[in-house]
Amino acid sequence: MSRINVNNLTFYYDGDYEPVFDQVSFAIDTDWKLGFIGRNGKGKTTFLKLLMAKYDYTGTISTNVVFDYFPYTIKEEYDQKPAAEFLEELKAGCEEWRVICELDQLGVEAERLYRPFGTLSFGERTKIMLALLFSGEHQFLLIDEPTNHLDQASREMVKGYLAGKRGFILVSHDRELLDACIDHVLVLNRHSIEVQAGSFSSWWENKCRRDAFEKRENEKHKKEINKLKNASERARQWASKNEASKIGIDPIKDHDRGNGTRPYIGAKTKKMQSRVTQMEKRMQREIEEKEDLLWDIENPPDLKLMPLQHHKNTLLSMQKYGLQYSDARQPLFQNLTMEIKRGERVFLNGYNGCGKSSLISMILQQAVGKAEGLKADPQKMLESGTLETASGLIISYISQDTSFLSGSIHRFCQEKQLDESLFCSILRQLDLERVQFDRQMEHYSEGQKKKVLIAASLLTPAHLYIWDEPLNYIDIFSRMQIEKLILASQPTMLVVEHDVRFREQIATKVIDLGC
Repeated sequence: MSRINVNNLTFYYDGDYEPVFDQVSFAIDTDWKLGFIGRNGKGKTTFLKLLMAKYDYTGTISTNVVFDYFPYTIKEEYDQKPAAEFLEELKAGCEEWRVICELDQLGVEAERLYRPFGTLSFGERTKIMLALLFSGEHQFLLIDEPTNHLDQASREMVKGYLAGKRGFILVSHDRELLDACIDHVLVLNRHSIEVQAGSFSSWWENKCRRDAFEKRENEKHKKEINKLKNASERARQWASKNEASKIGIDPIKDHDRGNGTRPYIGAKTKKMQSRVTQMEKRMQREIEEKEDLLWDIENPPDLKLMPLQHHKNTLLSMQKYGLQYSDARQPLFQNLTMEIKRGERVFLNGYNGCGKSSLISMILQQAVGKAEGLKADPQKMLESGTLETASGLIISYISQDTSFLSGSIHRFCQEKQLDESLFCSILRQLDLERVQFDRQMEHYSEGQKKKVLIAASLLTPAHLYIWDEPLNYIDIFSRMQIEKLILASQPTMLVVEHDVRFREQIATKVIDLGC
Protein backbone atom coordinates (compact mmCIF):
# COMPACT_ATOMS: atom_id res chain seq x y z
CA MET A 1 0.00 0.00 0.00
CA SER A 2 1.24 3.48 -0.95
CA ARG A 3 -0.07 6.95 -0.28
CA ILE A 4 -0.86 9.94 -2.45
CA ASN A 5 -0.11 13.15 -0.55
CA VAL A 6 -1.52 16.41 -1.82
CA ASN A 7 -0.12 19.55 -0.19
CA ASN A 8 -1.14 23.16 -0.87
CA LEU A 9 -2.40 22.30 -4.35
CA THR A 10 -3.45 25.40 -6.31
CA PHE A 11 -4.63 25.36 -9.90
CA TYR A 12 -6.20 27.94 -12.26
CA TYR A 13 -7.33 27.48 -15.83
CA ASP A 14 -5.87 30.08 -18.17
CA GLY A 15 -8.07 33.17 -18.23
CA ASP A 16 -10.04 32.24 -15.09
CA TYR A 17 -9.97 34.48 -12.02
CA GLU A 18 -11.25 31.86 -9.58
CA PRO A 19 -9.02 28.87 -8.77
CA VAL A 20 -10.29 25.34 -9.26
CA PHE A 21 -8.19 24.37 -6.22
CA ASP A 22 -6.79 26.81 -3.68
CA GLN A 23 -4.21 25.62 -1.12
CA VAL A 24 -5.79 22.13 -0.97
CA SER A 25 -4.21 19.40 1.18
CA PHE A 26 -5.27 15.78 1.85
CA ALA A 27 -3.92 12.22 1.65
CA ILE A 28 -5.35 8.95 0.29
CA ASP A 29 -4.19 5.33 0.22
CA THR A 30 -3.75 3.53 -3.10
CA ASP A 31 -5.35 0.39 -1.68
CA TRP A 32 -8.70 2.15 -1.35
CA LYS A 33 -11.67 1.94 -3.68
CA LEU A 34 -12.32 5.65 -3.59
CA GLY A 35 -15.50 7.32 -4.80
CA PHE A 36 -14.95 10.90 -5.97
CA ILE A 37 -18.02 13.09 -5.36
CA GLY A 38 -18.77 16.72 -6.13
CA ARG A 39 -20.93 19.07 -8.17
CA ASN A 40 -20.35 19.63 -11.88
CA GLY A 41 -17.47 22.03 -12.44
CA LYS A 42 -15.91 21.54 -8.98
CA GLY A 43 -12.77 19.94 -10.46
CA LYS A 44 -13.12 16.13 -10.30
CA THR A 45 -11.88 15.44 -13.82
CA THR A 46 -9.36 18.28 -13.48
CA PHE A 47 -7.86 16.63 -10.40
CA LEU A 48 -7.53 13.29 -12.21
CA LYS A 49 -5.70 15.06 -15.04
CA LEU A 50 -3.43 16.79 -12.53
CA LEU A 51 -2.52 13.33 -11.22
CA MET A 52 -1.76 12.35 -14.82
CA ALA A 53 0.53 15.45 -15.07
CA LYS A 54 -1.59 16.97 -17.86
CA TYR A 55 -1.50 20.50 -16.36
CA ASP A 56 0.95 22.66 -14.46
CA TYR A 57 0.06 23.56 -10.86
CA THR A 58 1.59 24.91 -7.67
CA GLY A 59 1.92 22.89 -4.49
CA THR A 60 2.90 19.22 -4.47
CA ILE A 61 1.39 15.84 -5.34
CA SER A 62 3.79 13.21 -4.04
CA THR A 63 3.49 9.46 -4.61
CA ASN A 64 5.51 6.55 -5.96
CA VAL A 65 2.64 4.97 -7.93
CA VAL A 66 1.96 5.07 -11.68
CA PHE A 67 -1.48 6.26 -12.81
CA ASP A 68 -3.67 5.17 -15.69
CA TYR A 69 -6.86 6.93 -16.80
CA PHE A 70 -10.26 5.87 -18.15
CA PRO A 71 -11.68 6.71 -20.65
CA TYR A 72 -8.85 6.40 -23.15
CA THR A 73 -8.78 8.85 -26.05
CA ILE A 74 -10.18 7.04 -29.08
CA LYS A 75 -9.01 8.59 -32.33
CA GLU A 76 -11.42 8.80 -35.23
CA GLU A 77 -9.36 6.37 -37.31
CA TYR A 78 -9.71 3.71 -34.59
CA ASP A 79 -13.38 3.27 -35.45
CA GLN A 80 -12.41 1.36 -38.61
CA LYS A 81 -9.91 -0.87 -36.79
CA PRO A 82 -10.41 -3.76 -34.38
CA ALA A 83 -9.39 -2.91 -30.82
CA ALA A 84 -6.71 -5.61 -30.86
CA GLU A 85 -4.71 -3.48 -33.33
CA PHE A 86 -4.49 -0.35 -31.16
CA LEU A 87 -4.47 -1.65 -27.57
CA GLU A 88 -0.72 -1.11 -27.35
CA GLU A 89 -1.12 2.52 -28.46
CA LEU A 90 -3.62 3.16 -25.67
CA LYS A 91 -1.70 1.35 -22.93
CA ALA A 92 1.99 0.75 -23.45
CA GLY A 93 3.14 -2.74 -22.57
CA CYS A 94 -0.35 -4.27 -22.40
CA GLU A 95 -0.68 -7.99 -23.04
CA GLU A 96 -3.65 -9.11 -25.10
CA TRP A 97 -4.22 -12.30 -23.09
CA ARG A 98 -4.66 -10.23 -19.92
CA VAL A 99 -7.24 -8.05 -21.67
CA ILE A 100 -9.12 -11.19 -22.75
CA CYS A 101 -9.12 -12.47 -19.16
CA GLU A 102 -10.61 -9.17 -17.95
CA LEU A 103 -13.21 -9.20 -20.75
CA ASP A 104 -14.33 -12.63 -19.59
CA GLN A 105 -15.07 -11.16 -16.15
CA LEU A 106 -17.15 -8.47 -17.86
CA GLY A 107 -19.15 -11.02 -19.85
CA VAL A 108 -17.72 -9.95 -23.24
CA GLU A 109 -16.54 -12.52 -25.80
CA ALA A 110 -12.91 -12.18 -26.90
CA GLU A 111 -13.94 -11.97 -30.56
CA ARG A 112 -15.21 -8.42 -29.93
CA LEU A 113 -11.55 -7.38 -29.89
CA TYR A 114 -11.32 -8.31 -33.58
CA ARG A 115 -14.38 -6.43 -34.85
CA PRO A 116 -14.16 -2.81 -36.10
CA PHE A 117 -14.37 -0.71 -32.94
CA GLY A 118 -16.97 1.65 -34.43
CA THR A 119 -19.43 -1.24 -34.95
CA LEU A 120 -19.51 -2.12 -31.25
CA SER A 121 -22.18 -0.86 -28.85
CA PHE A 122 -21.41 1.78 -26.21
CA GLY A 123 -21.44 -0.98 -23.61
CA GLU A 124 -18.98 -3.17 -25.49
CA ARG A 125 -16.59 -0.25 -26.09
CA THR A 126 -16.71 0.73 -22.41
CA LYS A 127 -16.04 -2.84 -21.30
CA ILE A 128 -13.08 -3.22 -23.66
CA MET A 129 -11.54 -0.01 -22.29
CA LEU A 130 -12.15 -1.12 -18.69
CA ALA A 131 -10.60 -4.52 -19.45
CA LEU A 132 -7.57 -2.74 -20.91
CA LEU A 133 -7.36 -0.46 -17.87
CA PHE A 134 -7.32 -3.36 -15.40
CA SER A 135 -5.00 -5.54 -17.50
CA GLY A 136 -1.91 -3.80 -16.12
CA GLU A 137 -0.14 -4.30 -12.81
CA HIS A 138 1.05 -1.98 -10.03
CA GLN A 139 -0.99 0.99 -11.22
CA PHE A 140 -3.47 3.22 -9.44
CA LEU A 141 -6.45 3.60 -11.74
CA LEU A 142 -8.46 6.77 -12.37
CA ILE A 143 -11.95 5.93 -13.68
CA ASP A 144 -14.02 8.87 -14.91
CA GLU A 145 -17.78 8.19 -15.24
CA PRO A 146 -17.70 4.68 -16.77
CA THR A 147 -21.48 4.13 -16.95
CA ASN A 148 -22.68 7.11 -19.01
CA HIS A 149 -24.80 5.89 -21.97
CA LEU A 150 -24.77 2.30 -20.64
CA ASP A 151 -28.00 0.32 -20.37
CA GLN A 152 -29.05 -1.25 -17.08
CA ALA A 153 -27.64 -4.71 -17.82
CA SER A 154 -24.24 -3.23 -18.73
CA ARG A 155 -24.28 -1.06 -15.61
CA GLU A 156 -24.93 -4.11 -13.46
CA MET A 157 -22.05 -5.94 -15.13
CA VAL A 158 -19.65 -2.99 -14.62
CA LYS A 159 -20.86 -2.61 -11.03
CA GLY A 160 -20.08 -6.25 -10.20
CA TYR A 161 -16.74 -6.01 -11.99
CA LEU A 162 -15.54 -2.91 -10.13
CA ALA A 163 -16.76 -4.29 -6.79
CA GLY A 164 -14.15 -7.03 -7.11
CA LYS A 165 -11.23 -4.67 -7.81
CA ARG A 166 -9.01 -2.57 -5.58
CA GLY A 167 -6.88 0.52 -5.98
CA PHE A 168 -8.83 3.14 -7.93
CA ILE A 169 -10.56 6.52 -7.87
CA LEU A 170 -14.06 6.31 -9.34
CA VAL A 171 -15.79 9.50 -10.49
CA SER A 172 -19.48 8.72 -10.82
CA HIS A 173 -22.87 10.30 -10.19
CA ASP A 174 -24.62 6.91 -10.09
CA ARG A 175 -25.54 6.32 -6.44
CA GLU A 176 -26.13 2.58 -6.95
CA LEU A 177 -22.70 2.15 -8.53
CA LEU A 178 -20.92 4.09 -5.80
CA ASP A 179 -22.62 2.13 -3.02
CA ALA A 180 -21.71 -1.19 -4.65
CA CYS A 181 -18.07 -0.42 -5.48
CA ILE A 182 -16.38 1.91 -3.02
CA ASP A 183 -15.06 1.78 0.55
CA HIS A 184 -13.98 5.45 0.89
CA VAL A 185 -15.20 8.79 -0.42
CA LEU A 186 -13.27 11.89 -1.47
CA VAL A 187 -15.74 14.77 -1.50
CA LEU A 188 -15.32 18.22 -3.04
CA ASN A 189 -17.65 20.24 -0.84
CA ARG A 190 -18.51 23.85 -1.57
CA HIS A 191 -15.59 25.23 0.46
CA SER A 192 -13.65 22.21 1.72
CA ILE A 193 -12.44 18.72 0.86
CA GLU A 194 -13.07 15.70 3.03
CA VAL A 195 -11.96 12.07 2.97
CA GLN A 196 -14.14 9.55 4.78
CA ALA A 197 -14.42 5.75 5.06
CA GLY A 198 -17.63 4.14 3.85
CA SER A 199 -20.04 4.15 0.91
CA PHE A 200 -21.89 7.03 -0.68
CA SER A 201 -25.01 6.33 1.39
CA SER A 202 -23.12 6.26 4.69
CA TRP A 203 -21.38 9.53 3.77
CA TRP A 204 -24.69 11.13 2.75
CA GLU A 205 -26.35 10.03 6.00
CA ASN A 206 -23.46 11.51 7.99
CA LYS A 207 -23.61 14.70 5.93
CA CYS A 208 -27.36 15.12 6.46
CA ARG A 209 -26.87 14.60 10.20
CA ARG A 210 -23.99 17.09 10.30
CA ASP A 211 -25.89 19.64 8.21
CA ALA A 212 -28.91 19.37 10.54
CA PHE A 213 -26.65 19.90 13.57
CA GLU A 214 -24.97 22.93 11.96
CA LYS A 215 -28.34 24.46 11.10
CA ARG A 216 -29.46 24.07 14.73
CA GLU A 217 -26.20 25.58 15.96
CA ASN A 218 -26.60 28.39 13.46
CA GLU A 219 -30.05 29.22 14.85
CA LYS A 220 -28.64 29.20 18.41
CA HIS A 221 -25.87 31.57 17.36
CA LYS A 222 -28.37 33.90 15.68
CA LYS A 223 -30.47 34.08 18.86
CA GLU A 224 -27.40 34.62 21.03
CA ILE A 225 -26.17 37.40 18.72
CA ASN A 226 -29.58 39.14 18.90
CA LYS A 227 -29.56 38.95 22.71
CA LEU A 228 -26.05 40.38 22.86
CA LYS A 229 -26.97 43.17 20.42
CA ASN A 230 -29.97 44.17 22.53
CA ALA A 231 -28.01 44.04 25.81
CA SER A 232 -25.14 45.97 24.21
CA GLU A 233 -27.48 48.67 22.94
CA ARG A 234 -29.15 49.08 26.34
CA ALA A 235 -25.77 49.28 28.09
CA ARG A 236 -24.45 51.75 25.52
CA GLN A 237 -27.50 54.01 25.97
CA TRP A 238 -27.17 53.84 29.79
CA ALA A 239 -23.46 54.68 29.61
CA SER A 240 -24.05 57.62 27.26
CA LYS A 241 -26.84 58.99 29.46
CA ASN A 242 -24.73 58.77 32.61
CA GLU A 243 -21.63 60.16 30.93
CA ALA A 244 -23.67 63.22 29.97
CA SER A 245 -24.87 63.64 33.58
CA LYS A 246 -21.35 64.21 34.95
CA ILE A 247 -21.50 67.94 34.13
CA GLY A 248 -24.06 70.67 34.37
CA ILE A 249 -25.42 70.14 37.94
CA ASP A 250 -28.63 71.99 38.79
CA PRO A 251 -28.36 72.82 42.58
CA ILE A 252 -32.15 72.69 42.95
CA LYS A 253 -32.81 69.45 41.02
CA ASP A 254 -29.56 67.75 42.07
CA HIS A 255 -29.39 68.98 45.69
CA ASP A 256 -28.18 65.57 46.89
CA ARG A 257 -25.06 65.48 44.70
CA GLY A 258 -21.78 66.28 46.39
CA ASN A 259 -18.25 66.90 45.17
CA GLY A 260 -17.57 63.12 44.80
CA THR A 261 -20.52 62.48 42.50
CA ARG A 262 -18.75 63.18 39.24
CA PRO A 263 -15.85 60.73 39.76
CA TYR A 264 -18.35 58.09 40.94
CA ILE A 265 -20.48 58.47 37.80
CA GLY A 266 -17.35 58.41 35.62
CA ALA A 267 -16.19 55.15 37.19
CA LYS A 268 -19.61 53.52 36.69
CA THR A 269 -19.75 54.74 33.09
CA LYS A 270 -16.27 53.37 32.36
CA LYS A 271 -17.28 50.02 33.82
CA MET A 272 -20.43 49.92 31.68
CA GLN A 273 -18.47 50.86 28.55
CA SER A 274 -16.10 48.00 29.32
CA ARG A 275 -19.11 45.66 29.49
CA VAL A 276 -20.26 46.94 26.09
CA THR A 277 -16.82 46.22 24.63
CA GLN A 278 -16.85 42.68 26.06
CA MET A 279 -20.32 42.06 24.63
CA GLU A 280 -19.17 43.21 21.20
CA LYS A 281 -16.18 40.85 21.34
CA ARG A 282 -18.50 37.97 22.27
CA MET A 283 -20.78 38.93 19.39
CA GLN A 284 -17.86 38.86 16.96
CA ARG A 285 -16.80 35.40 18.21
CA GLU A 286 -20.37 34.14 17.80
CA ILE A 287 -20.54 35.58 14.27
CA GLU A 288 -17.23 33.94 13.31
CA GLU A 289 -18.41 30.57 14.66
CA LYS A 290 -21.69 30.97 12.78
CA GLU A 291 -19.91 31.77 9.51
CA ASP A 292 -17.90 28.55 9.73
CA LEU A 293 -21.03 26.41 10.11
CA LEU A 294 -22.93 26.66 6.81
CA TRP A 295 -20.16 26.78 4.20
CA ASP A 296 -20.56 23.21 2.96
CA ILE A 297 -24.30 22.72 3.38
CA GLU A 298 -26.04 21.57 0.20
CA ASN A 299 -29.31 23.47 0.31
CA PRO A 300 -30.22 24.02 -3.36
CA PRO A 301 -33.24 26.18 -4.13
CA ASP A 302 -36.41 24.48 -5.31
CA LEU A 303 -36.71 24.45 -9.09
CA LYS A 304 -40.02 25.30 -10.77
CA LEU A 305 -41.84 23.66 -13.65
CA MET A 306 -45.12 24.83 -15.16
CA PRO A 307 -46.57 21.98 -17.24
CA LEU A 308 -49.51 22.68 -19.51
CA GLN A 309 -52.79 20.80 -19.15
CA HIS A 310 -54.02 19.20 -22.37
CA HIS A 311 -57.76 18.86 -22.91
CA LYS A 312 -57.36 15.13 -23.66
CA ASN A 313 -56.56 12.56 -21.01
CA THR A 314 -54.55 10.31 -23.37
CA LEU A 315 -51.63 12.18 -24.93
CA LEU A 316 -49.99 9.30 -26.78
CA SER A 317 -51.02 5.76 -27.73
CA MET A 318 -49.47 2.88 -29.66
CA GLN A 319 -51.07 -0.31 -30.90
CA LYS A 320 -48.81 -3.20 -31.96
CA TYR A 321 -46.23 -0.63 -32.97
CA GLY A 322 -42.83 -1.59 -34.37
CA LEU A 323 -39.72 0.03 -35.87
CA GLN A 324 -37.08 -1.25 -38.27
CA TYR A 325 -34.23 0.43 -40.09
CA SER A 326 -34.86 0.26 -43.82
CA ASP A 327 -31.50 -1.47 -44.43
CA ALA A 328 -31.74 -3.89 -41.47
CA ARG A 329 -32.92 -7.49 -41.48
CA GLN A 330 -34.45 -7.48 -38.01
CA PRO A 331 -36.81 -4.95 -36.41
CA LEU A 332 -35.62 -2.95 -33.42
CA PHE A 333 -38.86 -3.92 -31.67
CA GLN A 334 -42.40 -4.85 -32.61
CA ASN A 335 -45.92 -5.32 -31.18
CA LEU A 336 -45.51 -2.50 -28.65
CA THR A 337 -48.82 -1.43 -27.13
CA MET A 338 -48.83 1.42 -24.61
CA GLU A 339 -50.49 4.70 -23.62
CA ILE A 340 -49.30 7.84 -21.87
CA LYS A 341 -52.04 9.59 -19.92
CA ARG A 342 -51.96 13.00 -18.23
CA GLY A 343 -49.82 12.94 -15.08
CA GLU A 344 -48.04 9.67 -15.91
CA ARG A 345 -44.25 9.45 -15.91
CA VAL A 346 -43.37 6.59 -18.24
CA PHE A 347 -39.81 5.24 -18.32
CA LEU A 348 -38.53 3.25 -21.30
CA ASN A 349 -36.21 0.45 -20.26
CA GLY A 350 -34.02 -1.76 -22.46
CA TYR A 351 -30.53 -2.58 -23.65
CA ASN A 352 -28.43 -0.19 -25.76
CA GLY A 353 -29.60 -0.31 -29.36
CA CYS A 354 -33.08 -1.72 -28.71
CA GLY A 355 -34.76 1.35 -30.20
CA LYS A 356 -35.55 3.70 -27.28
CA SER A 357 -34.12 6.83 -28.93
CA SER A 358 -35.54 5.78 -32.32
CA LEU A 359 -39.01 5.56 -30.80
CA ILE A 360 -38.58 9.05 -29.33
CA SER A 361 -37.54 10.30 -32.80
CA MET A 362 -40.74 8.97 -34.35
CA ILE A 363 -42.92 10.50 -31.62
CA LEU A 364 -41.27 13.90 -32.09
CA GLN A 365 -41.49 13.61 -35.87
CA GLN A 366 -45.23 13.01 -35.69
CA ALA A 367 -46.00 15.60 -33.00
CA VAL A 368 -43.67 18.53 -33.72
CA GLY A 369 -41.38 17.70 -36.65
CA LYS A 370 -37.62 17.13 -36.34
CA ALA A 371 -36.05 18.23 -33.04
CA GLU A 372 -32.46 19.33 -32.44
CA GLY A 373 -30.11 16.67 -31.14
CA LEU A 374 -31.88 13.62 -32.61
CA LYS A 375 -29.57 10.87 -33.78
CA ALA A 376 -32.08 8.60 -35.49
CA ASP A 377 -33.35 9.70 -38.92
CA PRO A 378 -37.12 9.06 -39.16
CA GLN A 379 -36.82 8.96 -42.95
CA LYS A 380 -34.81 5.72 -42.69
CA MET A 381 -37.28 3.99 -40.39
CA LEU A 382 -40.01 1.52 -41.33
CA GLU A 383 -43.08 1.52 -39.09
CA SER A 384 -45.67 -1.13 -38.31
CA GLY A 385 -48.82 -0.81 -36.22
CA THR A 386 -50.13 2.60 -35.15
CA LEU A 387 -48.70 5.57 -33.28
CA GLU A 388 -51.06 8.42 -32.39
CA THR A 389 -50.36 11.69 -30.56
CA ALA A 390 -52.99 14.15 -29.30
CA SER A 391 -53.63 17.12 -31.59
CA GLY A 392 -51.95 20.37 -30.53
CA LEU A 393 -49.51 18.49 -28.31
CA ILE A 394 -46.62 20.68 -27.08
CA ILE A 395 -43.47 18.73 -26.22
CA SER A 396 -40.35 19.81 -24.34
CA TYR A 397 -37.41 17.60 -25.37
CA ILE A 398 -33.97 16.89 -23.90
CA SER A 399 -31.58 15.05 -26.21
CA GLN A 400 -28.90 12.71 -24.94
CA ASP A 401 -26.57 14.42 -27.42
CA THR A 402 -25.01 17.77 -26.48
CA SER A 403 -22.57 18.15 -29.38
CA PHE A 404 -24.77 20.73 -31.15
CA LEU A 405 -24.37 23.24 -28.29
CA SER A 406 -22.05 26.10 -29.19
CA GLY A 407 -21.88 29.86 -28.99
CA SER A 408 -23.05 32.10 -26.18
CA ILE A 409 -25.90 31.77 -23.71
CA HIS A 410 -27.31 35.00 -25.18
CA ARG A 411 -27.50 33.55 -28.69
CA PHE A 412 -28.94 30.25 -27.42
CA CYS A 413 -31.76 32.10 -25.64
CA GLN A 414 -32.49 34.18 -28.72
CA GLU A 415 -32.69 31.09 -30.95
CA LYS A 416 -34.91 29.22 -28.48
CA GLN A 417 -36.98 32.33 -27.67
CA LEU A 418 -36.21 31.96 -23.96
CA ASP A 419 -36.20 34.73 -21.36
CA GLU A 420 -32.44 35.10 -20.79
CA SER A 421 -32.67 36.38 -17.20
CA LEU A 422 -34.98 33.50 -16.18
CA PHE A 423 -32.81 31.01 -18.05
CA CYS A 424 -29.66 32.18 -16.25
CA SER A 425 -31.56 32.12 -12.97
CA ILE A 426 -32.40 28.43 -13.47
CA LEU A 427 -28.78 27.69 -14.38
CA ARG A 428 -27.69 29.38 -11.15
CA GLN A 429 -30.21 27.24 -9.23
CA LEU A 430 -28.58 24.20 -10.88
CA ASP A 431 -25.28 25.53 -9.47
CA LEU A 432 -23.75 26.73 -12.74
CA GLU A 433 -21.39 29.53 -11.72
CA ARG A 434 -21.96 33.03 -13.12
CA VAL A 435 -18.49 33.09 -14.66
CA GLN A 436 -19.69 30.39 -17.09
CA PHE A 437 -22.30 32.72 -18.57
CA ASP A 438 -19.55 34.63 -20.40
CA ARG A 439 -17.95 31.49 -21.87
CA GLN A 440 -18.82 29.78 -25.15
CA MET A 441 -20.88 26.63 -24.58
CA GLU A 442 -18.53 24.44 -26.63
CA HIS A 443 -16.03 24.92 -23.78
CA TYR A 444 -18.48 23.70 -21.13
CA SER A 445 -18.06 20.32 -19.46
CA GLU A 446 -20.57 17.64 -20.46
CA GLY A 447 -22.39 18.10 -17.15
CA GLN A 448 -22.66 21.87 -17.73
CA LYS A 449 -24.01 21.29 -21.26
CA LYS A 450 -26.64 18.93 -19.87
CA LYS A 451 -27.69 21.61 -17.40
CA VAL A 452 -28.21 24.02 -20.31
CA LEU A 453 -30.62 21.52 -21.92
CA ILE A 454 -32.40 20.84 -18.63
CA ALA A 455 -32.81 24.57 -17.92
CA ALA A 456 -34.24 25.13 -21.42
CA SER A 457 -36.72 22.30 -20.91
CA LEU A 458 -37.79 23.56 -17.48
CA LEU A 459 -38.39 27.00 -18.95
CA THR A 460 -40.59 25.61 -21.76
CA PRO A 461 -44.22 25.01 -20.70
CA ALA A 462 -45.36 21.75 -22.32
CA HIS A 463 -48.02 19.06 -22.20
CA LEU A 464 -45.41 16.28 -22.44
CA TYR A 465 -41.75 16.30 -21.39
CA ILE A 466 -39.59 13.81 -23.31
CA TRP A 467 -36.16 13.42 -21.74
CA ASP A 468 -33.60 11.07 -23.34
CA GLU A 469 -30.90 10.19 -20.78
CA PRO A 470 -31.08 13.62 -19.12
CA LEU A 471 -28.82 12.74 -16.18
CA ASN A 472 -25.66 11.70 -18.02
CA TYR A 473 -22.80 13.65 -16.36
CA ILE A 474 -25.22 15.44 -13.97
CA ASP A 475 -23.96 15.58 -10.36
CA ILE A 476 -25.73 13.77 -7.52
CA PHE A 477 -27.01 16.92 -5.83
CA SER A 478 -28.65 18.20 -9.02
CA ARG A 479 -30.23 14.77 -9.57
CA MET A 480 -31.86 14.98 -6.16
CA GLN A 481 -32.95 18.54 -6.94
CA ILE A 482 -34.62 17.38 -10.19
CA GLU A 483 -36.28 14.43 -8.43
CA LYS A 484 -37.83 16.82 -5.93
CA LEU A 485 -39.02 19.13 -8.72
CA ILE A 486 -40.74 16.34 -10.67
CA LEU A 487 -42.46 14.90 -7.61
CA ALA A 488 -43.76 18.37 -6.72
CA SER A 489 -44.86 19.41 -10.24
CA GLN A 490 -46.25 16.06 -11.44
CA PRO A 491 -45.63 16.67 -15.18
CA THR A 492 -46.49 14.12 -17.85
CA MET A 493 -43.21 12.56 -18.99
CA LEU A 494 -41.61 9.99 -21.26
CA VAL A 495 -38.09 9.30 -20.00
CA VAL A 496 -35.11 7.16 -20.93
CA GLU A 497 -32.79 7.02 -17.92
CA HIS A 498 -30.65 4.21 -16.49
CA ASP A 499 -30.18 5.71 -13.01
CA VAL A 500 -32.06 3.11 -10.96
CA ARG A 501 -32.69 5.32 -7.93
CA PHE A 502 -34.00 8.16 -10.09
CA ARG A 503 -36.37 5.78 -11.86
CA GLU A 504 -37.58 4.27 -8.58
CA GLN A 505 -38.34 7.74 -7.24
CA ILE A 506 -40.03 9.16 -10.34
CA ALA A 507 -41.61 6.49 -12.55
CA THR A 508 -45.32 5.71 -12.45
CA LYS A 509 -44.89 3.13 -15.22
CA VAL A 510 -41.89 1.27 -16.74
CA ILE A 511 -42.09 -0.11 -20.29
CA ASP A 512 -39.53 -2.79 -21.16
CA LEU A 513 -38.53 -2.33 -24.79
CA GLY A 514 -36.67 -5.08 -26.56
CA CYS A 515 -35.75 -6.94 -23.35
